[in-house]
Amino acid sequence: MSASDKEAVSLAYEFTFNAQVMPPVDVGAAPMGARMCFQMGSGNVGGERLKGRFLGGGDWLQIGPDGYGRVDVRGQIETHDGAFIYVYYQGFLEMNAALTNALGTGAETQFADAYLRTTPRMECGDARYAWVNHTVFVAAGRLLAGGQVEYRVYRVL
Repeated sequence: MSASDKEAVSLAYEFTFNAQVMPPVDVGAAPMGARMCFQMGSGNVGGERLKGRFLGGGDWLQIGPDGYGRVDVRGQIETHDGAFIYVYYQGFLEMNAALTNALGTGAETQFADAYLRTTPRMECGDARYAWVNHTVFVAAGRLLAGGQVEYRVYRVL
């Protein structure tokens, strides 16, 4: 592999967002694993190009027998200048002891405590934010105290 091949993909920080996560509706065991549905409340979005409010949404989490949750989130962002962005992401959540303890006690985790990684996609009809329609993002997540989740979102270059 040449030096230029190693630089073919890199990441640039884009924004951080958080959201309040309500207690789940436990649907129970299904053929593909346990299904839990979380309503997500409002939060903040902060970055240089994208800032505003996370208006809310939901997570249809499926926990497989392998100890990983399959994150399936949809929500909306209202930017500071009045545009609306639909955001949806899928990913993986490692259901390890650190995460389970934090969920049970309302404690905070660090990004390295559990593998919580997602691939956000966004859609916007406002020309000022058309760039989100054709940008690949990845995110790292963690739990915040008080039942919130936080994601750091990176743009793939």
